[in-house]
This record gives sequence, structure tokens and C-alpha cells, in this order.
Amino acid sequence: MRPLHLAAIFVSLIACVDSFGQTTQPIIAAQEGGATIWRIQTARSLYEIGLAGDGVVVPLYYGPKDGPTSVPTDRLNVVGAKIRSAIREIPFRGGVGEQVPAIEVVYPDGVRDADLTYDSSSIAQIEGQPGLQINLKDPAYGLKVSAYYRILPELDLMQRWIVLSNGGDKPITLENAQSASCQLPAGEYGLMHLAGDWAREFMPRSAPLTPGVKTLQSRNFQSFTTPPWITVCSDGADETRGNVFFASLHYSGNWRLDIAQSFRGDVQLIGGINFWDTALQLKPGETFTTPRMVIGFSPDGIQGGSRRMHQYVRQEVLPASFRNQPRPVIYNSWFATAFNVNEQQQVELAKIASQIGVELFVVDDGWFKGRNDDHAGLGDWIADPTKFPNGLSPMIRRINDLGMDFGIWVEPEMVNPDSDLYRAHPDWVFNYPTRKRHEQRNQLMLNLARQDVYDYLLDAMSKLLRQNNIKFIKWDRNRGLSEPGWPAAPREQQRAVRIVYMQNLYKLIDTLRTRFPEVMFEDCSGGGGRADLGMLQRMDQIWPSDNTNPTDRLFIQSGFLRMFPPNTMVSWVTDDNWHHAALSMQYRFAVSMAGVPGVGGDIAKWSGADRETAKKMITLYKKIRPIIQQGTVHQLALPTAGDRVALEYLSPDRKQGVLLLYTLRDPPAGSTDAERRTRVLHLVGLDPNAPYSVRNDPADSPEQILSGRTLMDVGMPWPIYGDYNCAILRLQKK
Repeated sequence: MRPLHLAAIFVSLIACVDSFGQTTQPIIAAQEGGATIWRIQTARSLYEIGLAGDGVVVPLYYGPKDGPTSVPTDRLNVVGAKIRSAIREIPFRGGVGEQVPAIEVVYPDGVRDADLTYDSSSIAQIEGQPGLQINLKDPAYGLKVSAYYRILPELDLMQRWIVLSNGGDKPITLENAQSASCQLPAGEYGLMHLAGDWAREFMPRSAPLTPGVKTLQSRNFQSFTTPPWITVCSDGADETRGNVFFASLHYSGNWRLDIAQSFRGDVQLIGGINFWDTALQLKPGETFTTPRMVIGFSPDGIQGGSRRMHQYVRQEVLPASFRNQPRPVIYNSWFATAFNVNEQQQVELAKIASQIGVELFVVDDGWFKGRNDDHAGLGDWIADPTKFPNGLSPMIRRINDLGMDFGIWVEPEMVNPDSDLYRAHPDWVFNYPTRKRHEQRNQLMLNLARQDVYDYLLDAMSKLLRQNNIKFIKWDRNRGLSEPGWPAAPREQQRAVRIVYMQNLYKLIDTLRTRFPEVMFEDCSGGGGRADLGMLQRMDQIWPSDNTNPTDRLFIQSGFLRMFPPNTMVSWVTDDNWHHAALSMQYRFAVSMAGVPGVGGDIAKWSGADRETAKKMITLYKKIRPIIQQGTVHQLALPTAGDRVALEYLSPDRKQGVLLLYTLRDPPAGSTDAERRTRVLHLVGLDPNAPYSVRNDPADSPEQILSGRTLMDVGMPWPIYGDYNCAILRLQKK
């Protein structure tokens, strides 16, 4: 066994200050009783890894910083060279491993068992943060596996990924390469994840964990059923208290998350690319890097994990060009005009949109060649010569003259069989020559793994953006993957098609952002069908759902905020009223203001009073936008818990706040004591010793002065009554 590339006692990297003001070392290595221990510390958590006597790297502890740190000798003192440790930090298929494997390979001689033992390690900065790299090898075949840990101490989380290298002289087939695995101590745990369907996205679901494996996954490039995010709660943890672990993936294709509990009670969390129907050949000298997985710890409940995720997305994930920029108020013309678009009609809508305070005018589907309904045109990304005989530029100039930027809808990954592109290149879609090409929404899916498809889309999107003053792209994707055939590729490459597709999709968007840095991008997939950290690395915001009904949106948005911060959550005010409830224009706007509001109704048909309300609400939103989009959000009352919803947003310095309050059904006079107690609202996160002004907007309304301690401990009366009512309250530290 090669000696450690670490000091005998401690090697430290960068000092950080934990939440108690004590100086700590984020990553250290130590020799304790002849055993090698790597210790990763964040403000509130401790993660320990050890080197067992058989050369296998094993997990030791993950949990609160003040938890047990004694070395589990049963894991470190394994001496049977033929047995190998059964619980591994990087689980692999081979030996007597008990876990869900992270690495599964087939060697050129047909051997399917790996034997990965410690080779070397290093502690060094990774992209400006404390980092650890642990290298393993299978010397019989030249396979090298490097596990990376990039630590964000103040957020109590780490990014994890794996790089596989073929140092041999023959190809190695990868049948599975997950991003990370971690082991939680034995105990009682519950799982929360998000589930749903089209128009019912992001519904939280919770259940106790029992022995066995719970798998959440996508196999068709869509994540309506569940997005790649989980929270595992220790016994007794709830929304705001107790120890929870959370994880999410930076990946937008086929992914999976496994939560495996043994009969002993310990839990393995593992995730990455879903290699179902997938294999990747690693040729000599080649490497493969898995997508990143973020894993974190919260001692203050589920919402504590969500707030850490919010800060992580804002600081580390969102594209830097717009990361700290306010998201504009949008008007999208889809619900007003559908496919029937033309220059004069759009300009007339833009005039009204400008009057009510809209900052970005977006033309949705229907603008490109042959697009009169959803049966034709996808793939032909030029302005329809009948609808726009002079192109898009004259219309864009007129909209710009009204003081608004211009945006446009595209769906580059799809094609209609009734299009010039498909007629010229029917082989460019996913297909098997002997199988039917199934259409969804009259679409087929372009095989972006092909270089010629990539080149075409890059050229078409670049021309669109170069020839027109477009500042915003709504990037849609309205169907999932089927018939994933790639008949033009060599046989050994065909089952890698899903992975190569995602690599090229990411490269396509990255290249467009580099070429056009002034353009903002919105991620859409028939609603929330592709909401993940991989897209948010390239997109500035997300369209969570095609369902714009306000009462449904309260539930969808509550679930969305479990994963993502408010400045990524787009919500439109439309004329949809799926449940035939009496919803005022003020209520509809108040719901949309929980994130990034937009307008999607047919504003040409709105009454003067409704337009005036819209103008008033947009004006108010612009005043509170910095707090909504960049503040800390607390879900004080969840829609799943009753008929009241309360969101509290606080500025980072705790000097300003906004309360968004909504009723669904007001409890009747005969309600139980528990229902009546919801009429008291307890705030959180305030300075307990400071007085706060609390006033209902508009600003000339009466104010109350209450201490932060009173607002948190005693609470404030619920200020609104009646079905489908709302209030927006502003807090100001005096």
C-alpha cells in the first residue's frame, strides 16, 4: 500500500469560523491508533472517512459536529485481503460489498468484479473552496477512480463527484458510475421527496424509511414524477427542528437517487446518472466525469436544509452573469394569442403591458415558419414569412421603444415531421429502423448526440440571436425520450446515447451563453419537467408548471421552494380559473409575487379596473423585489397543513421583511381549537431585541410597532378573513 501523501498527524487547508466563532479546519487528515482518518468539518456538521486495513476507503460518521468521533474499529481493522470491507465510501461491484454500487464495470476479458483500493490522496483548493481528492485503483486492469469532495463550510454542504480513468491498454465498459455515496449512522429516519405529474408538480411526500432500497429516478429525460432532490430526517425532526440530511443532483437527463436502509438501521444515500439501458465504453487514455451531487446537513429541520439549498443555488449554481440581477416582470402573449401571432397584434398587447409596468415582453409559440398549430414547424427556426414579412426586427424595435426588452420562445430539441428540417433529415431523430417512431404532441425528438444535429441547432439559435435584439429565451421541451436509437453510431457507442445527448445539450447552451452574454435564459419543460441543478447552472430561472391557477400554484410553489430560491421561480397571472373560485385580480398577483411574477392573461380584454390593479401590484412588487428575490424565505404556514398559507421573506441584515399571506377556505365558526389557533402567526429570524414596524401595504396604512421577540414568541393576529383573501405586509426594523 502506497504511503499517504499527508502529514503524519494533521494537514490542514483553510481555516474557517463556525457558527460559534471558533476557528476550525475544514479538512484534516490524522493518524489515530495506526489508522488514517480524513475529517471534513463544516459550521454544523462532521464527515469522517477512514482507510481500512485491507486498503479500502470506508465511511465512518456523518452528522452533527458534536456527534461521536471515535473510530469504528470493526470497519478499519479488516485484514482479510480476499474478503475486503463490505461498507465502502465508493461502493463498487466486487467482493462482498453490501451497498448499492457506485461503480460497475466490465473488463475486456469479461471480468465484472472490480477491486478498488487506496492509491493516494491530496488536500487542496477546488474552485476556491476546501477540497479533498481520494484516488483508488484496480491495478490488474489499469482502472483509476478519483473521488472529489468540494466543501462549502458555511452552508454545511459538499459537492461530490467521481472521475474514472482507463490507464490500461484495452477498453473498459462502464455499466454504472454514480456521483457519490454517503452513509448515515443507524437510527430511525423518514424520507421527504417531491412527487407529481404535469400541472401537479412538486407535491411533498413523506414516509418512514424501512429496511430495503427506495429508488427515485427518471428514465425518459423527464422529472414530473419526482425531481432529483431528497431530504432524510432523523427521528423527531420536523420543518424547523432536528437533524436532516439533503441531497440533489446537477443532472438533467436520466438520473437516480437510492436511499437504502439496512436492517441494522444505517442508511446509504447514493445518486447520479441512471445507467438503465446505458453503457459507456472507456477507451485507453480516456476519462469520464460524473455530474456533481450536492449533499448537506441541517440541524434546524427541513426548512433549514431548504435555506441552505437556496443560498447554494444563488452563490454557486446560477450563471454568474445574472446571478445577482433582479429578475424582470414578464408579459407572455401565449394565453392571449396562442399560435395566431403577428406584428401589429403583439405590439398592441405590448402597449398595454408597458402601461401596467411590464419590463420584458415575450412572444411565445407560433412565430416561426409554418407554425399555425402544434402539428408543424418545429425545427425551422426562422420567422414565418406570412406572419412577419419583414422579419422580427421591426416588431422588436417597436417593443423596445415602449421601454421593454424582448424575449422569445423556442423548443430546439424537438422537431415536427411536418417541417423542412425533418423532410431533409429524417435520420436526425431518435429511432430504431425496425420500430415505429412514436409522436407525442405531434413531435419527435432530435438526437442531439449527433454532431450534425448539434451543429445545426447551434447555427440556428446563433442566427436567431445575432439577427435580432433578443434579451430573453424561454427554452421549452414538451416531450420525453422514446426509441433512443442511434443507428448511425458504432455498435459499442449506441448505448451511450443518453449521456452524449446531455453532454451536447449542456455544451450547446453554454456556447450560446458565451456568444450572447446579455441574453437571459428560462428553463421550461412542459412546466416543471426538467427542474434541476444541472439546468440551473445554465438557466437563470425556471417555469415550474403549466398550471397557472392561483390556488394550485400555492401548493406547487411551496414544493418548488423546498429545492430552489424564489428568484428562480416564475409565476404568471393569467385568466385561468380551473376550480371556478372567486379569485380577485389582487389575489392572483399576490400569488405570483412569491417569486418572479409575470402576466399571461389577455390584457386587451381586461377591464380598466383590472389593469389599474395590475399596475398597482407590479409597482408594489418592484419595491419589495430585492427582499423577495434575494432574501431568506420561511414557509410559516404550509398549504398542505390547512387553509392558510404564510411566507416570510427577510433581508440578509434582518432589517426589512415581507409577509405574503393567503387564505383558501376560512375556518367556519364551529372550527376546532387547533383550527382557530392558526389565526396567530409566529414570525421567525428577527432581531429579538429590536422594534419592528408592521404595516399592510399601501404604505399609508396604519403601522404597529412590536418587538422582534413579541412577533416571534407571542405572534401576531392573522390579519385577513374570508375565502380567497390575501395580504402583503412589510416589516421595517426601527
